[in-house]
Amino acid sequence: MALRTPLYPEHHRLNARFVTFAGWEMPLHYGSQLDEHQAVRRNAGMFDVSHMGQIDVDGPDAKPLLRRLLANDVAKLKTVGKALYTCLLNESGGILDDLIVYLRGPGSYRLVVNAATTAKDFAWLREHAQGGDVEIRHRDELAMIAVQGPQARALALGCLPPEIASFAAELEPFSATQCGSWLVGRTGYTGEDGLEIILPATDATELWRSLHAAGIQPCGLGARDTLRLEAGLNLYGQDMDETTTPFDCGLEWTIAWEPAERAFIGRPTLEAQRIAPRRWAFVGLVLLVDGVMRAGQRVWAEDQAIGIITSGGFAPTLNRSIALARVAPSSGPDCAVEIRGKRLPAQIVKPPLVRHGRILLEL
Repeated sequence: MALRTPLYPEHHRLNARFVTFAGWEMPLHYGSQLDEHQAVRRNAGMFDVSHMGQIDVDGPDAKPLLRRLLANDVAKLKTVGKALYTCLLNESGGILDDLIVYLRGPGSYRLVVNAATTAKDFAWLREHAQGGDVEIRHRDELAMIAVQGPQARALALGCLPPEIASFAAELEPFSATQCGSWLVGRTGYTGEDGLEIILPATDATELWRSLHAAGIQPCGLGARDTLRLEAGLNLYGQDMDETTTPFDCGLEWTIAWEPAERAFIGRPTLEAQRIAPRRWAFVGLVLLVDGVMRAGQRVWAEDQAIGIITSGGFAPTLNRSIALARVAPSSGPDCAVEIRGKRLPAQIVKPPLVRHGRILLEL
């Protein structure tokens, strides 16, 4: 397997444990997943997320193209640097990917997409752009480092080039600033504040070392998953895929219904689903006894199977197992989860369970 992550030599220096993820060999942790999780909740951690896809869409027809392909409406992006979370849908309303799109300038956008779907997304964009005045580029020469935690911004700003650091210091949530090939955003995926730094891969190792020297803890995919689970954030391929619509995974809020004449792909199916009885409720679960919930386990109410776990694991901040699940819409709070042939008591709750260091769970 070709190792493309620019920080690979640096990961070896820090004794990372690797896992294969979406065609990449990525650090699972650098010694202790638990310590890395707590570093982000209490101070600051950084993630090499260079496997995320970067796709630029530029030209006079870029905006009309994205208004047709995305469930949310890029027309909402009125100011350069603003960002939008959205889903890329197929004709039946299924989710091809979830992504963030940044407005880089008039008729200029950057999409940050999932690693496993980058090639599929790129092909989909090019297919639907045929005949239009638009250029679509996969920016695989770029790297990405996400710095997260209550002290992340304060510690990271001093490591950025001065010409971008002053602008990054003033960023509002879900916005970005750019300078040359660098783009710094403030979106996050952990429930904590921070910065996402997109930069040339040739500059990434130097920045990583500078961030580490500033006191920011390197963190792997393991902590990234437990952090996003506590924050109630979906993971593509687990909580959603092409067989699920935004209504099935709690993402209906990402659909821009107005203006009514915007005919985005998948809209007819979603319009029908919008007025029909809901197929599923997307919920959080808390296990009330010892054990660990995992994706694929069934959820029960009395003697009836009412749903399935899509993501689950141990939540270090809460010191218990939590999960995301699709369950029958009429389900009450009391339930059980089938783990190794036993039904263990659990409770249905509303995510997120942790946000900005604050525990939101009430039992």
